[in-house]
Amino acid sequence: MQGDVFTLTRRASPLLLSQPHVGLEIPASIERRLTEAAKARPDTDWHIDRLYQGLAEELDATVVTARFSRYVIDLNRDPKGTSLYTGQSVTELCPTTLFDNSKLYLDGLEPDEEEIETRRGVFWQPYHDVLAEEIERIKAQHGYVLLYDCHSIRSVLPRFFEGRLPTLNIGTGDGVAADAALTGAVGKIAHASPYSHAVNGRFKGGYITRHYGDPANNIQALQMELAQEDYMQEDAPFAYLPEKAAALQPTLKQILETLLDYGRNSLPK
Repeated sequence: MQGDVFTLTRRASPLLLSQPHVGLEIPASIERRLTEAAKARPDTDWHIDRLYQGLAEELDATVVTARFSRYVIDLNRDPKGTSLYTGQSVTELCPTTLFDNSKLYLDGLEPDEEEIETRRGVFWQPYHDVLAEEIERIKAQHGYVLLYDCHSIRSVLPRFFEGRLPTLNIGTGDGVAADAALTGAVGKIAHASPYSHAVNGRFKGGYITRHYGDPANNIQALQMELAQEDYMQEDAPFAYLPEKAAALQPTLKQILETLLDYGRNSLPK
């Protein structure tokens, strides 16, 4: 199923993958106002849909994938624009800077409040409507939901963190969005893998994880922020690297299987 702002692939398991930052489309009315650097879309969660596609098929997971760029509106931000990381540098609901802190728009062409409100209704709301609908459908079918929010980012970004980011960044909003036992089980998989990891470190989970995660009501939510260096080229042309991706995918599969095992064995039906 394809909506105006998302693609939905509905499957039967209790696992739901959200992919809010992989979109590349930008309406012409917006793109012509962007800087040349922004038109290259460097801050995209590149190839996340491709990285997880085979895993989603194998594990029978439903997938909701954004079609439009985060430069149009950030689907993982609070719709009111409230910062999720108090005191830290963040980009806005409708970003005006790139991750390197350079300008996203040509001078004087940034969106005003009226335009931001329009974008919220046209681009942000439909994605969240379908996400909420799928959560409700899965919960009605299985009695619980396992929401996994798929993200990636360049491995070195001084604006947001020091040094090189760990490969696997697991976020549950400091425990608000998922049971401690589930977070611990996923952390063990990451620890046993060949990759570096952090749990509720710099990336604790954005709006999607924190808003929809509700363990008391059997909705477990976890964000995975990957360091892009481990599956793609981080500089233009941002190419997917099949060998690196294939090496990473078994660890991601183990993590997704851990979610499914936890659901089967520990959550009420």
